[in-house]
Amino acid sequence: MQNTQHTTHTADGPDAALTGRRVTAVVGGDRLDLVLDGPVTVQVTQEFRFTGATGVAVFFPALTLRPTRPLLGLVGRTVGSARVTPAGGLELVFTGEGGGTLSVPPHALLAPWRVVTPDGTLCAGLPGGVVDRSGEPDATGAVRPPGRPRSW
Repeated sequence: MQNTQHTTHTADGPDAALTGRRVTAVVGGDRLDLVLDGPVTVQVTQEFRFTGATGVAVFFPALTLRPTRPLLGLVGRTVGSARVTPAGGLELVFTGEGGGTLSVPPHALLAPWRVVTPDGTLCAGLPGGVVDRSGEPDATGAVRPPGRPRSW
């Protein structure tokens, strides 16, 4: 399936919603929750990679995730940039001591990531690299009703 809805750094993409937000908590279990101030939460349910000062680590939340020291070290760091890749993955780059990049690739059959607020889903990676943007602000700044992918 071809991804026809992709974003890099645009005013109405995840970059605007996530950049500059500080990580307040990292929670494991059957998914990774990166809780940001705002409140905004990045939820990752499928394989992801974290590249930091100690190298690259690959995680599989579906097998139960216990946050490692590098992931826990994200608490207090700020999202320097966020983007949806052309294939439908999500990439977060963190600022602060040690920095780090969290990369969530798209998945052919499952929804690997989503960005949620108390009002609902802001945007989400869906199966096949499709990205649901129904909860993102439009060009005027108005927020459309949040989308809720069926797989969540």
